[in-house]
Order: sequence, then C-alpha cells, then structure tokens
Amino acid sequence: MTTLDSWLHRHRSARLSSLLAAPMLWLVGIYIFSLAFLLVTAFWVTDPFTSKVKPGFTLANFEAILTTPAYLSTSFRTLGIAVAVTLICAAVAIPLGIFMAKIASPRNRELLVIAITMPLWAGYLVKVLAMRVTFTENGLFNWLMNPFGIFGPGFSIPTVILTLCYLWFPYMAMPVYTAVRQIPDNLFDAASDLGAGNWLTVRSVVLPLIVPALIAGSIFTFSLSLGDYITAEFVGGSTQMIGSIIASNINLNPPLAAAFSVIPIAFVLIYLLSVRRTGALERL
Repeated sequence: MTTLDSWLHRHRSARLSSLLAAPMLWLVGIYIFSLAFLLVTAFWVTDPFTSKVKPGFTLANFEAILTTPAYLSTSFRTLGIAVAVTLICAAVAIPLGIFMAKIASPRNRELLVIAITMPLWAGYLVKVLAMRVTFTENGLFNWLMNPFGIFGPGFSIPTVILTLCYLWFPYMAMPVYTAVRQIPDNLFDAASDLGAGNWLTVRSVVLPLIVPALIAGSIFTFSLSLGDYITAEFVGGSTQMIGSIIASNINLNPPLAAAFSVIPIAFVLIYLLSVRRTGALERL
C-alpha cells in the first residue's frame, strides 16, 4: 500500500472528497455555472446598430416575450405539445406495462422490451428523419392508407406530437413496466375476490402504486419535449417551438435567446413544484 493509499485509508472525508470531486466539478463548475451565466445574459442588451451584446441590466427581453403575441403563442404551443406527448405516452405505457408485467409470457415480454427500447439504439436525427419519410406526402403512411381514403396529417403539430412520442416513449414505458412488475400478484387476486373488474382494479390498485413511476417518466417526456426544436424543423412544417426561436436568435440577439431559454426552465420548475406538493417525489 502506497503512502497516498494509507493516508486516504485513514482519512474518510478525504476519500469521500476525492470520489465526489469530478461529478461535483461537472455539476457545479459546468452545469450550474452555465445556467447561471445564461440567466445573467438574459438581462443584457443587444445594440440595435452594431448587434453587439453589452453587459447591463434590463427587463426588456422578458417584456418582449410577455408582450409579443407570436412569442406567447409559441410558448403555450410548446407547453401544449409537451403536455400532449406526456399524456399520450402515459396512456399507452399503463396498459402496455400491465400486459408485459402480468400477462405476457417471458419470451413475449423480452421481445416487447426490445421493441420499446429499440428507438434508443438509433441516433436522434435518424429517428426524426424516419418519421419525416413516413409522413411525407408520398410516404409510407399515405401509401398504406390511401386505399381506405385516409390521408396523413402531413408536416404539422400532430406529426410533431407523434414524433416526440416515438422519441421519448421508452422513458415513460420502462419505469411504468418496472413499477407494475413490482406489484404483488396477490393484490390482483384480492381485488378479483372482492368483485372488482379489470378497470376498477387498474384504477384502485395499479394506478395509486405506479404514480411515482408515472411522475418519473413524465419528467423526461415533459422536459425533453419542451426543449426540442429539431423535430418541429423536420416534421412540423411551419410549426415553431420555443427552441426554434432560441435557435434563430442565438446569433442575432443572444440576450433574447437567453431570456426565452428561461421559459422552459420555468415550466419544468412549476411542474416539479406542483408534483412535490402531492408527495409523489418522495416515493421516487
């Protein structure tokens, strides 16, 4: 044992500090510092003649966001898309998780797990482009549905929502599946003995026990959808999200882009505070 090893063995606090040094450097020195600098930049000024950013303090950037109809509509549109993605993912994940955990055979369960996690194997842009090819005018969806007189939504908000669901669904499905799998089978037997049907059992037994998993999954689907904009660029047509405005202003007006970046952060914080009041976070 070297001298350094001996010294670390005798000093528990030093061992702990050495283990936490790298992650704390990343968390505080890079992540939190970057967010703090972003917030500071949101109060700076862009010279309208030279387009140079000048340090200072002004609320004009936030006033522009709150008083410009286009900015407000984009913010609420993005919020609506994020909420829709989260609700759709949850609505699909709950019955799928119950089937996988309690009904499917071990072989089918493995195949379903592979199918759910398969989108994670491909790159982000590959998945977005796959959805673009699927829903283009001459794409696979229209080719399959045209004989039935059904046409796809094209590049629009519904396509953005479907694409985001495809991207983030694994983050909702796997926590729900894991939570349902941990529910003892005798609870289902007891509900059946008491005369509860399938829907009543799901509502009174399953849902209360998987709320923490739903919260955990929704944090991912909600926050990732709020910050996305490449999906809107590829499959949204003229649809703009918060990220679209940030990307278009990052070079022209960095303070305004920084101010707009605060909006999704505020949405996520409001959501987390709302969830915290229910006590669900304590059971994660």
